[in-house]
Amino acid sequence: MEGPRTMTPAGRRIVATAEELFYDRGITAVGVDLIAERSGVTKRTLYNQFGSKDRLVAAYLMERDQRWRSLVRGAVEACESPVEAVTAPFDALRTWSGTNTRGCAFINALAEIPDPSHPAFRVAADQKRWLLDLFVELATAAGCPSPAALAAQLLVLHEGALATQPLPMDTLSASTDLARAVVRAAV
Repeated sequence: MEGPRTMTPAGRRIVATAEELFYDRGITAVGVDLIAERSGVTKRTLYNQFGSKDRLVAAYLMERDQRWRSLVRGAVEACESPVEAVTAPFDALRTWSGTNTRGCAFINALAEIPDPSHPAFRVAADQKRWLLDLFVELATAAGCPSPAALAAQLLVLHEGALATQPLPMDTLSASTDLARAVVRAAV
C-alpha cells in the first residue's frame, strides 16, 4: 500500500465526493464518471490524481481511517485510567455513529471487494488489525491477563455493534456495557 501523499485541492474534492457516494451507495454501484461530475473535475483529472478507481477507493478508506484513528486516540487520551481506556473505542464509536449511519465503511468495503490483493481490501483489513492491536495494547497497559484473548472479544463486540448499526436497534449500548463488564471481570 502506498503511503499518504499530499493531495491537490481537486484531489481532496474527488476523495470527499467519492467518500459520500461510496458510503451512501456502495463502491461497485458508483462509477468514476459520477464522481468526476459531482466533484467538478474531468475524468482525466481523476485518473491523473489516483490512477484508477481501485486506488481512489483505497484513498477514500485511508482518509476515513485517519479520522477514525484520531477520534479513537482522543477518546483513549481522555480516559482517567488505563482500565477505562480499554473500552474507549466504544465511546469513540458512539460519537462516530452520529454522522455515519450506514455501518462500517471498512466492513462494507470488505463485503464488496473480496480480493485480498485489491488496495482497498488491504486498507480495510489493516484498519481492523489496527483496532485489534490497539485493544491488545490497552488491555496490556491496564494489566489484564491474556490481553490478546480479551482484545479479540472486544473486537467482536465492537464490530458487531458496527455491523448492526443500520438496523433500528441500539446494539452499541449493549455492546459497550458488555465490553465494560468483560474488562472489569478480566482486571
